[in-house]
Formats: sequence, structure tokens, C-alpha cells
Amino acid sequence: MKRHFLILTFLFISLVSFAQSRPHTATDNVIVLEEPFTMPGLDRTRTVRLYLPPGYSDSDKQYPVLYMHDGQNLFDYATSYVGEWKVDETLNQLADSIGFEMIVVGIDNGQGLRMNELAPFDNPRVEKVEGDLYMKFIVETIKPYINKNYRTLPDRKNTALMGSSMGGLISHYGIYQYPEVFGKAGIFSPSYWINWQAVKSFTQDNPLPKDAKLYFCVGDKEGMMVGSMNAMVEFIKNQEHNEENLTSFVVPGGEHNEAQWEVEFKKAVLWLFGAE
Repeated sequence: MKRHFLILTFLFISLVSFAQSRPHTATDNVIVLEEPFTMPGLDRTRTVRLYLPPGYSDSDKQYPVLYMHDGQNLFDYATSYVGEWKVDETLNQLADSIGFEMIVVGIDNGQGLRMNELAPFDNPRVEKVEGDLYMKFIVETIKPYINKNYRTLPDRKNTALMGSSMGGLISHYGIYQYPEVFGKAGIFSPSYWINWQAVKSFTQDNPLPKDAKLYFCVGDKEGMMVGSMNAMVEFIKNQEHNEENLTSFVVPGGEHNEAQWEVEFKKAVLWLFGAE
């Protein structure tokens, strides 16, 4: 028993040491907003991370805004779960090479409450569904703060959602629930398994404006997610959504991880914002 305890203690210390030794990789133009935001109706607070374009402080320009979930995984290897999207490095490179600039707002996930917060529909595995309150928090608390304190283009055509897995699901829900707020969505590896029938019915009952842009992607190694995403894409097309404003990819060799989403991120933002 004592030996078993010592082994577990050693493993715990090793994991803590590894986490503490992971390098910070966020670029200088990523900031963590000082005050966590209170989440109405959820009795908790949330950290928000902000990417500003390289030339932000030297200009008076206004910028489109992308709201992303799982903020810990977007910019910094040290805070990520199993790797980062490298959103900041990618956008800095695009700003330098083609002059494309935007603001990104990363909302941290609730860790142990992530499934609850990103689930907009019932599922036996989710004790309490909080997706509606989470999206309302973004729309009614985070977005007004960002628009007030930073130089944004606040209209729907310049405002987008993006996320992966459960973040892909809540991005789908978010643009359909708030089409007057979001005009674009990047839906990566969406977790439609949470409640396929509910997602389908919700999508049918809340058709998007024809100019809303949807970017879907999934890796061909992601099992059942491939079929469900393809089925949803066809379902939306059959609702007569303008096919010029909908695109989807099954990525050869793609797996359910940040390495795939990092690669797709660049393609997605260029297509969504017409900067190709």
C-alpha cells in the first residue's frame, strides 16, 4: 500500500512539474482581460482572452470580431489541454502577408463544467444543460463589453462564432439562435451526437438568412462525426440555404485534435471573411 501511494505521489508531482514547465507561447498582442466576467444565471465567473491585430495601437481602424470557445486552447501552449490552435501566430502571419486583420475573443471553458455549458440540447450524459445561458452570456455580456472598449465592426456581417467538438455544436446553435448577431460560423468536428434529433429540429425551425456563412470541417478519422456532419450539411442545403455561403470539408487523415483545427483555422477565417 505504501509503495502504491508513493508511486501515485510521484506521478502526481511529475504531472504538476510538467504542466508548470510548459512554455508560454502566446504572442505579445494576446492579453488576458484583468477582471473575470460574471455569468448571469450560472453563479460563476469566466476568464476572457483577447487577440488584437499587430497594428491595433497605431491605427484608428475598426475590425471584424471572431468569438471562439475553449479560450485556453487558442493562443498558449502553457494553458492548453493537449495543444493550441496557434490563432495568434496564424493571424499575425496573415496581417503581414495579405493585410487581413481581425479581433479574436476567446472565452475560457468551464473545465469540469465544459460539457454543461456547451450543451444546448438534452443528453443523458449531461446532468444540467446550460448552452442557452452560455450563449446569452456571450451575446448580452461579452459582446457589448468588447464593442464598448475596443474598435470593432459590431454588425452581424463582421461578427462570427467558431469552435470545435462541443464548441462546434454550440457555434451551430449560436448562429441559429442569434442570426441577428452572428453572420458567420466555423463549425469544426461538431458533436451532433449529443442529440441529433434536437439539433435537426432546431435547425429546421430556425432557418438562417441566406447570406449567413457556414464553414464545416471534420477529419476522416473522427468516426461517427463524419457521417453526422455530412448529413447536417445536406439537411441545410435541402433547406435551400445559399450554397455559395456554405462549404464543408472532410480532411484526409484528420483526427479529433488541435493539430487538425489549427490547420483548418486559417482556411476557415479566410473563407468566412472573404479574404481568400
